[in-house]
Amino acid sequence: MRLATEYPGEIISADSRLVYRHMDIGTAKPSREDRRAVPHHLIDIIDPDTNFGLQQFIRLVKQAYLNVNSTGNLPYLVGGTGQYIWAVLEGWQIPEVPPDSNTRRRLEALAKESGVTAVYDMLVSIDQPAALRVDRHNLRRVIRAIEVAEHRRQYPGPRMIDPGFNSLVIGLKMDRQRLYKRIDERVDEMMASGWLDEVRDLLGRGYDSSLPSMSGVGYGDLSAHIRGELSLDEAVARTKFRTHRYARQQHAWFRTNDPRIRWIDAEEKIDLADTILQEWFDSSD
Repeated sequence: MRLATEYPGEIISADSRLVYRHMDIGTAKPSREDRRAVPHHLIDIIDPDTNFGLQQFIRLVKQAYLNVNSTGNLPYLVGGTGQYIWAVLEGWQIPEVPPDSNTRRRLEALAKESGVTAVYDMLVSIDQPAALRVDRHNLRRVIRAIEVAEHRRQYPGPRMIDPGFNSLVIGLKMDRQRLYKRIDERVDEMMASGWLDEVRDLLGRGYDSSLPSMSGVGYGDLSAHIRGELSLDEAVARTKFRTHRYARQQHAWFRTNDPRIRWIDAEEKIDLADTILQEWFDSSD
């Protein structure tokens, strides 16, 4: 927000959950005040029961990029979802891979018989890099990754093109224990802000907890509490644990030894972002 004010720009969200309406607290959506102060894109664009994936994101982010450029502002791609970010920055070409109901039924049956691990092991044997990036406990995502991997084996082709723009990547890092503490505090703050009521409202609107949109961390556990399957303390504890795990998994996308990323400490050296951005401007000239 500060950079987008000092170096006038607009923020393009690269978070796969911020696209959904009615899901504000649990996704840590930017406040309406922030969104009025600096224009934001790709937030609140679909209902929770609408399918949304990488192809749609790439199409929409390209249009948002053109719109921001037409105003003379600087586009800030902010997030979030590692796959979405690198797909834009590396110019991924995503093949149209429709859902395969036969494959899904077969893999769901395998998971029921032998567990999610058996399905994940199949993904490892087909596409190990994809397996490293997917949540091994999320059956839906594992099955989708297998669908895409099998399609690519049948129809190989170029996966990346020149994205058509220069980019500067700034990453924020934090000591893991400090990060876990901050995560726990934020979950408590979100609960105090009415997250449970938000989930109850979503279920009341008819959005089932099995929807992809509801697979975001915390929504499933709070839904289970509302159904009487977990105590509130258990649901909150699981949410914190899953968020810790998600933070660790982010390293599969954003590696500290990646030379493309300028890492700065999120608490101690945040002012370096100004210096890094100005250096980038100077070098671009």
